[in-house]
Amino acid sequence: MNLISIPAFQDNYIWVLVEDDRRCIIVDPGESTPILQAIAENGWRPEAILLTHHHDDHVGGVPDLRTKFPHLVVYGPAETQDKGTTQVVEEGENVLILGWEFSVIATPGHTSGHICFYSKPYLFCGDTLFSGGCGRLFEGTPAQMYQSLQKISALPDDTVICCAHEYTLGNMKFSASILPDDRAIQDYYHKVKELRAKNQKTLPVILKKERQINLFLRTDDTDLIDKINQETKLQQPEQRFAWLRSKKDNFR
Repeated sequence: MNLISIPAFQDNYIWVLVEDDRRCIIVDPGESTPILQAIAENGWRPEAILLTHHHDDHVGGVPDLRTKFPHLVVYGPAETQDKGTTQVVEEGENVLILGWEFSVIATPGHTSGHICFYSKPYLFCGDTLFSGGCGRLFEGTPAQMYQSLQKISALPDDTVICCAHEYTLGNMKFSASILPDDRAIQDYYHKVKELRAKNQKTLPVILKKERQINLFLRTDDTDLIDKINQETKLQQPEQRFAWLRSKKDNFR
């Protein structure tokens, strides 16, 4: 099985898992044109679509794909029922596609019904976790998003994080502003700047690395706690997460 990312819109990625016989699984097709072009160029045979949440930049291509490939099964959370989903899934369920078993993980926060799909080593996490950051809280609470990120952080070190947006540079700029003396953050920020200067992708990423450089996974980190304590005393990691998310929301 080969993992491929298809750029869409300004900074989205549509993820595709392709078998040796060219059957494939498509994740979060926000628009149809780039994925249909890739299908035609590579001779792929789509078997299923996985949707993480209901936002248009993740589901917009579903109608066209289902028109061209009527047999497609579309798996997604209840909030995507009116976006083309044919089989609603929820936490605890396992989906078997092309011999791969995907575990469904509920990750509310960005939206109230957001889910992730995990099939070792791949995690398709939509807009829950980004490299160096996490999704905005449009519908969920800070406590929900904190718990969702804890679920992801508990996965194996070698988990391949397949985020849906190329936000890494901005996220690392923010992280470097919070902990300017953190060597891991500074080194990764430098690497990401070099990649983006060459218009190269920064995704996917490995979870072990994210735990080192993503402040939203480091809410128990003493350096981060010391930084927060300069402004306010927060005892609970959920509170520290909320502080960090608020800072990111207002960062320019």
